[in-house]
Amino acid sequence: MITLVVEASTYAGSTALLDGRTLLGERSVAMRGKEHEALMPAVAELLAECGVAPEQITRVVCGAGPGSFTSLRIAGSIAKGIALATGAELVPVSSLALLVASREPRTPGHYLAATDAMRGESYVQEFEIDRDGELHAVGGLSVVLSSTVDQMAENLGAIALGPARQGTELVVPHARAAAHITNLISAAAPADLAKWEPLYGRLAEAQVKWEAEHGRPLQPG
Repeated sequence: MITLVVEASTYAGSTALLDGRTLLGERSVAMRGKEHEALMPAVAELLAECGVAPEQITRVVCGAGPGSFTSLRIAGSIAKGIALATGAELVPVSSLALLVASREPRTPGHYLAATDAMRGESYVQEFEIDRDGELHAVGGLSVVLSSTVDQMAENLGAIALGPARQGTELVVPHARAAAHITNLISAAAPADLAKWEPLYGRLAEAQVKWEAEHGRPLQPG
């Protein structure tokens, strides 16, 4: 099975191509500070480099968030577009699971994935890597004060990981880590392409500012 993976829950985007659990190739791009959107060109370059035609893709895995609104929207649009064009199934997977799976070395234990939720808060979720190297979610997603993440990890007996962590535990979720969580991907139901959206977690900052200035919700359309 040829799987295309797209992940962009942070300001570092990535894409990877898998044949089963075998990594065929990967790309990393910046999701901001660039004049042009770079993730879709990276996908096209990756497919060309690996000699894989779009119609050979049987599954598209997309990092589903939570995370950066704009980056997730770009990744989600790319994933849905490719799935629609090729007939491949789209399987959303937690970006926090990809974060933990991106840690090297991948040693058994408990981990607390933490990413920026803005406004002094973090999205957090606990995971376990078992002795067979399989990743399992232990608890549900929650939002906590960023200043409490380290103490929360200590209370859980877990190692805190994330893009904003310090030292050796600074980890950014990468698409290639999907090769390590095929158990979660295989257990997930394909998304309804007409309805699925990434888990943004929060509204875009531009929308928050607009609603604050105008004193009413911004209506879509």
